[in-house]
Amino acid sequence: MTRIKTFLTLTLLGGLAVVLPIAILVLLFQWLFGQVSELVSPAAIWLEANTEFKDTVARLMVIALILGACFLIGLIVKTSVGRWLHRHIDLWLGRLAPGYNTIKDLVLQFIGGGGGEGVLSGQVARVRIHGADNPLSVTAIVTSHHDSGEYTVYVPTAPVPTSGFVFHVPPECVEFLPHVTVEAAMKSIVACGSGSGALMAAGTVPLDTALASEIGKEPQGA
Repeated sequence: MTRIKTFLTLTLLGGLAVVLPIAILVLLFQWLFGQVSELVSPAAIWLEANTEFKDTVARLMVIALILGACFLIGLIVKTSVGRWLHRHIDLWLGRLAPGYNTIKDLVLQFIGGGGGEGVLSGQVARVRIHGADNPLSVTAIVTSHHDSGEYTVYVPTAPVPTSGFVFHVPPECVEFLPHVTVEAAMKSIVACGSGSGALMAAGTVPLDTALASEIGKEPQGA
């Protein structure tokens, strides 16, 4: 009975740890969208009454304002005062808002905000997660290069690439695919592998060739 209770409790907590930050992010965006919608509603009503544009204009205005605000905030945080404000607001939200740090870390990983390392700033590779001698391979994104020479790779799951697995693999198990962009790889994963044949048709690049191209040198023996 105790084992069943422990299993149910840990499983429930694990599910909440995944769902809660996402739910908070969705609710926050809905709240922000509603606030901006109310702000631009007079202009949207005027446009609907005096032009041929209808409800779509209001939505486009809201999206444009949100993107513009994000761009303006991005400019502000590039200044010393902006960085100081961001640091203090970040600490304050981390203490008061449940799941804020989880959401922040997730977003930073996908936009590559952690010192140039992240999913969208990574390189697409074919990785043999069961060893270099095993023919089984997966499409992965290299997210980190260790001092030991090993790589950390993220293997998205289909059809939802925001969930997946993290593996730490030796360099001989990694074949970079420099001709494949992260966006193209994600589209293939969302499509459950459809189009992978054309995606991989240009061939793979061995590790030494990829590293040589990164540092601007030709591999030995080329």
